[in-house]
Amino acid sequence: MFQFKDILGQDAVKEHLARAIEETHISHAYILSGETGMGKKLLAKTFAMAIECENRKGIEPCGVCHSCRQFLTDNHPDIIYVTHEKPGSIGVDDIREKLVEDVQIKPYANPYKIYIVDEAGKMTVQAQNALLKTIEEPPAYAVILLLAANSEAFLPTILSRCIMLPLKPLPDEVVKGYLSEHLHMAKQQADICCAFARGNLGKAISLARSEAFMDMYQSVLRILKGAKEMSVPMMIESLRVLKDGNRDFMECLELMKLWYRDVMVFKATQDANVLIFIHELTAIRETANYSSFHGIDTVIDAIDKARIRLNANVGFDLVMELLLLTIKEL
Repeated sequence: MFQFKDILGQDAVKEHLARAIEETHISHAYILSGETGMGKKLLAKTFAMAIECENRKGIEPCGVCHSCRQFLTDNHPDIIYVTHEKPGSIGVDDIREKLVEDVQIKPYANPYKIYIVDEAGKMTVQAQNALLKTIEEPPAYAVILLLAANSEAFLPTILSRCIMLPLKPLPDEVVKGYLSEHLHMAKQQADICCAFARGNLGKAISLARSEAFMDMYQSVLRILKGAKEMSVPMMIESLRVLKDGNRDFMECLELMKLWYRDVMVFKATQDANVLIFIHELTAIRETANYSSFHGIDTVIDAIDKARIRLNANVGFDLVMELLLLTIKEL
């Protein structure tokens, strides 16, 4: 069931959509922007279901009328999901065939004909130009929902003709609360997933359910806690195993950065309550005691440089050697 009241956060977006529903003042085109996992598709589906509902209760779809039942079984003739053949882009043929030409056909049974374009930021310039005329002169019944990671991928002419609805990260406590209540996660695991997700509930849920992520977390912590005793070649080999295990290695670097962020914060405050890795307090305290503020800052900077070098295709072993030598010098 899709209900606005069940969607966490995004109050400004929900308020705008609710007002549009209540006043029956539906725009012809919207851009919902935000990272994958922040709820763009959920909001778009709930909005589409609500405005097509035959027996809506306030702003919420009833879930039992003919239109709602069609929607819930993915069989609604007037709610169209615009898909694309090529994984890297949405071409002009996709937009022309599945939207521009199709929108000329009136709705079958409902007041609106709604198009949900996921990953709309992947539209080529030609595809966006093909869509532009439809957005400029839409049929009265047409509603186009463009979902994208960010709005920068769109032409200014598209942006100027759409209602912009950017999604915002959720507060950490909201994300932690969801992981605890719905996934029954232990606090320390919820803290780690929340720190990585940065307010993205979908990403936090994905991390919480990922055994590979928790294995990576344990491996990186083992390396960081044993940095004084382990040799650089041994540490590189451990990190290479993570890299070759189909894990996003940038998450490993992010975990390292969070660890040294905790070391820095604890050294400055001696307050365990502000730590992400509070369950590793003994190791955090030990590292903070033998480290200088300058040294910790140098390591954090080295992690950022390692990320840049890997993105520039510098050799993995060389990048890790430079980073790990900096860590050992701490």
